[in-house]
Amino acid sequence: MSEKVDQARTQHIAGLAKLKIADADLDQFTEQLNDMLDMLDQLGTVDTEGVEPTYSVTDQINVMRPDVANNWGERDALLRNAPESVDGLIRVPTIIDESEDE
Repeated sequence: MSEKVDQARTQHIAGLAKLKIADADLDQFTEQLNDMLDMLDQLGTVDTEGVEPTYSVTDQINVMRPDVANNWGERDALLRNAPESVDGLIRVPTIIDESEDE
């Protein structure tokens, strides 16, 4: 049987997931985590002797189209729809502004 999760561990797991759990909800989430661990323990008791592992649920292997560059000739139409373009490229807002770094 797996180790039970306490409230401190629940808070730690939430922190790793960048989640904030209100103190009022802590009991509920701790109980739910323990219920999930119990279900995993139950799966561990299933007899899988002689059962081949399933690696894929379909019989198709690597069904992909060829990766071929295709010039559709619609560059000008695309650039006309862009809010702003410079030298044939779409201008986008700055995402990382290093001017504020010291």
